[in-house]
Amino acid sequence: MTKYPQTNSLPTSSVQSKPPVSQDSSRWLAETIARAADERKAGDIVLLHVADISYLAEYFVIVTGFSRVQVRAIAEAIKQTAAEVCARKPLRQEGQDSGNWLVQDYGDVIVHIFMPKERDYYNLEAFWSHAERIPFVSGAIAP
Repeated sequence: MTKYPQTNSLPTSSVQSKPPVSQDSSRWLAETIARAADERKAGDIVLLHVADISYLAEYFVIVTGFSRVQVRAIAEAIKQTAAEVCARKPLRQEGQDSGNWLVQDYGDVIVHIFMPKERDYYNLEAFWSHAERIPFVSGAIAP
């Protein structure tokens, strides 16, 4: 396992090591998770701010993996990055065995990693369409 510098930043440094002063830690975690998924080539990354319409979480991060192996790799990258950069571990993780829809619950951020068929079927973006959609640009470097 590669050791990272004490600054808690990834060597590629597309993930910021601490939240901007003006940004809450939940949004920072959601954006960090999205960037970690992006680094593993996740598709169609969507961040939803659901705090005003749900008690479940502050943010949902929804991504697509194109194989079961990729779904698991995205989940592992998210878990590792959240631990190293944000000092956070998921409270619960479900779906590791099937690899079609994996959910990581960080309390204030819930991550959904889908295979394309499952993502189309459950269509969480439509179900939560009244939530604020947070812009995310694939490949963008954190400010």
